[in-house]
Amino acid sequence: MSPSSPKSLQDVLDQQGDIVAFLRNQQTGPNVYPGVPAEFTNWRDEQWAWRHASVLYNQSYHMVDLLVEGPGALALLTRLGVNTFKNFAPNRAKQFVPCTPDGHVIGDVILFYLGENSFNLVGRAPVIEWVEYQAAVGDEDVKVERDERTALRTDGKRRSYRFQVQGPTAAQVIEAVTGAPMPELKFFHMTTVTIAGKPVRALRHGMAGQPGLELFGPWEDGEEVRQAIVEAGKPFGLRQVGGRAYSSNTLDSGWIPSPLPAVFTGEGTAAYRKWLPATSYPAKCSIGGSFVGGKIDDYYLSPWDLGYGGMVKFDHDFIGRPALEKMAEAPKRHKVTLALNTEDVGRVIMSAFAKEGRHKYMEFPSSVYAMHPFDEVMIDGHHVGLSTWIGYSSNDGQMLSLGVVDERVPIGADVELVWGEENGGTKKPTVEPHVQTRIRARVSPVPYAETARVAYTHGGWRERGVA
Repeated sequence: MSPSSPKSLQDVLDQQGDIVAFLRNQQTGPNVYPGVPAEFTNWRDEQWAWRHASVLYNQSYHMVDLLVEGPGALALLTRLGVNTFKNFAPNRAKQFVPCTPDGHVIGDVILFYLGENSFNLVGRAPVIEWVEYQAAVGDEDVKVERDERTALRTDGKRRSYRFQVQGPTAAQVIEAVTGAPMPELKFFHMTTVTIAGKPVRALRHGMAGQPGLELFGPWEDGEEVRQAIVEAGKPFGLRQVGGRAYSSNTLDSGWIPSPLPAVFTGEGTAAYRKWLPATSYPAKCSIGGSFVGGKIDDYYLSPWDLGYGGMVKFDHDFIGRPALEKMAEAPKRHKVTLALNTEDVGRVIMSAFAKEGRHKYMEFPSSVYAMHPFDEVMIDGHHVGLSTWIGYSSNDGQMLSLGVVDERVPIGADVELVWGEENGGTKKPTVEPHVQTRIRARVSPVPYAETARVAYTHGGWRERGVA
């Protein structure tokens, strides 16, 4: 095999040697959101609407779907997920979190229980690829069918459309478009409604801490259903959300969308690295930010880092269980919001108007410039955590970041976020020459918005571990 033609992920890593340097200099930029305009009105208005009126998120294009079917489908998913599968039944869904044998997160997706022996996984590619591999090498009687995201296909079609209607007036929009009150469903339960004469599967869901439904059905019905929702939503202030605002809604919900798949090292994933092609997600993804780990393992995250500790249930055998049982008894980091000091943010922005000494440019509303952001968080010059997603909330008038900090760092603590990359920046095309700087920040609750905190924590679904 020629050194210039790697066939597997392991071949790619063997060629590169230093995995950290390789991923930090990858040419891949942040995740893209194709299929919708960057803005329908403007991103400030669209952010306002998900907190004060209602929005339509068109999620039909940017996520991967994996249909998992067969008599062994549930057994396969149970073997992989840290979640409990007790009482999991058709017309239910859950946030599905698989880990490596060492207990580090590969990613998370939404798992839909469509019907007997029929499941669908929706989300980023790392989990999809892991499930495909386990289906190929496992003993379960199962078949999988991947529906690739739009950016990696040429036919312009998908198996299903996928919309979300969210916000304070979402129930009124749903009633107007279906001709019936919004179904009274428990969180992550499903039913069927009718829109524009089409049967539509509906999942009780919520983003940005607001109530609403996720709606999906055959691709061919999608445009007619979308137009009906938009028309019905006009009296209630419904806005369609463009690609520019979409990635910033995670700052409201507190969901960290970008854990690095922890598959680059470890004996337990060695065969997987040889199975994954050189075109797979881990072979193409990028790391950005000020944190420079001594080894790639320094970027791996646990379920507790991501706020998923309540989902880890030792009521079944699954990959990573022994490691997670040990982690459960050890000190842990916790997920927080970092509210960046406005004066320091202003200083960074104003540096763009100087000819020299400019800091890393802050894009609005999302300031993410790699697939996996990792900025260092410090107290008195000592490392205490990581910033994993940074952006601007027009609703709060605040630059925010989703972070993971040591357990000894309490809510209300003052920290510093190191903004920008070392030595003028890496070779990623999204990184211009700049001077690294520090931004003061206040450790704050997650989610940052009060309505989202009530919905997502303090007895909400994540705290109860029902997802």
